Amino acid sequence: MVFDLSERAQATLDRVRQIVDQEIIPLEAPFNRAMKNPDRGWQLMPEIEALKQRCRDEGLWNLFLPVEPYGAGFTNTEYAHMAEAMGRSHLAPEVFNCNAPDTGNMEVLVHYGSEAQQKRWLKPLLNGEIRSAFCMTEPDVASSDATNMQATATLDGDEVVLNGRKWWSTGIGHPNCELLIFMGLTDPDAPRHQQHSMVLVPKNHPGVTVERLLPVFGSLHEPYGHGEVSFTDVRLPRDAIVAGPGRGFEIAQGRLGPGRIHHAMRAIGAAERTLQLMIERGLSRTAFGKPLIKLGGNLERVADHRMAINQARLLCLHTATLIDRYGIRKAYSEVSQIKIVAANVLQRVADDAIQLFGGAGVSDDLPLADLWANGRVLRLADGPDEVHRATIAKQELKRYEKR
Repeated sequence: MVFDLSERAQATLDRVRQIVDQEIIPLEAPFNRAMKNPDRGWQLMPEIEALKQRCRDEGLWNLFLPVEPYGAGFTNTEYAHMAEAMGRSHLAPEVFNCNAPDTGNMEVLVHYGSEAQQKRWLKPLLNGEIRSAFCMTEPDVASSDATNMQATATLDGDEVVLNGRKWWSTGIGHPNCELLIFMGLTDPDAPRHQQHSMVLVPKNHPGVTVERLLPVFGSLHEPYGHGEVSFTDVRLPRDAIVAGPGRGFEIAQGRLGPGRIHHAMRAIGAAERTLQLMIERGLSRTAFGKPLIKLGGNLERVADHRMAINQARLLCLHTATLIDRYGIRKAYSEVSQIKIVAANVLQRVADDAIQLFGGAGVSDDLPLADLWANGRVLRLADGPDEVHRATIAKQELKRYEKR
């Protein structure tokens, strides 16, 4: 396959890369210091807010959405390159209004939201005026099988009533988070994948309580956070249900396909930055009379990581092209493949980079510990590796069972 970019897409990609490397990455250290200051709390950084406005004014905004007029109109393949560039910094996606889970939530509203739902929630999300969270995973069941879901979205006349406890609801700690998308069981007697519904919930609605923010390897991922959230007799109008009762899994499948490409390509961008840091460090430090990069098999590691990153990128671009041409149903296996491959590549290169940096590698002075943690977490988020391997194997067996 050929992954050539249009002239417009290439110009946008070049500008995104420039902003990430020259303007966003230098903001990481002051951002991290500000977020760790307990007296300041989780406040928005003026420099980042100003940069967001500049990017919006330049048209570098909602680049992930191929559907015009909502987004920039790039294909999944074109945006994949931009997602890789954004993956070089954890701050970058929001600067371009391309951060998860807002991207997936906006896609839900674009493809399945009613006109009223789009007016109330989609427009401010597209404008970057509010943030959102996605409430699906639960603490008391094995959420790798989403049909285990115990939280309920029960119909009661003209209302839907929500009850249950969710956790790892990313984004719920953000000062601007106003919308939650809740997924719950509506009809246990319906076919297995028609039992659940997605419901739009204002964060401050009566009965919604953020019980705590969950640390990830000791970090709260400020200013987004991952919350444990209880829903107690939360009553909403029936028209808060997205696309109607029982369509939760259908919506989830449409939401997760492109989203996994975004995750994977950002992981590849993070892996590229990690490899760069590893090589620069190895060339600049000497031990036992040689540059570090030439000691202890480090050259072989560099070669292995270069091959792995390139292979992962090609697989992701291939997957994006399949979705662009044929839709998500023709790319179930490939979407699962990239989800596994990209996260593992990032984790491995980050682990070797930490080893080469020594004590500095595990400190907060460098992004390596966070990069390693992001790779490790991504092997669980949006489905653990084992579930995706099962999907890949299932799709592979189908090719032979039909003969």
